[in-house]
Amino acid sequence: MDMRWWKILGLAGFAGVAATGVVIARAERRRRAYTPEEIRSRLRDRLAEASATVPPTNASPLSTGGSLSAAPPPSPADARRRIPSLLRALLRNRERRAKGMPLRKR
Repeated sequence: MDMRWWKILGLAGFAGVAATGVVIARAERRRRAYTPEEIRSRLRDRLAEASATVPPTNASPLSTGGSLSAAPPPSPADARRRIPSLLRALLRNRERRAKGMPLRKR
């Protein structure tokens, strides 16, 4: 009796794999039915739609209805100026941790 269930399960799996192959082959045939010029025109249309909805890159976020959620990254000169103070803070925290003292919070 157990063997019959395994046979039914195997046949159902085989039928599922065959059906998936048929669906994939049909979709591939539909995809290949487009001429290269049709594909180009569709891509141009999609590009035109996308560029119509995207604001220009030189517009400020506030003028496009956005918000200033993130500050601009610091300049390399600012970053270089901050390195010594960051290193001092790291060393100070390492010493505090070694002594079992709580770390300072900013």
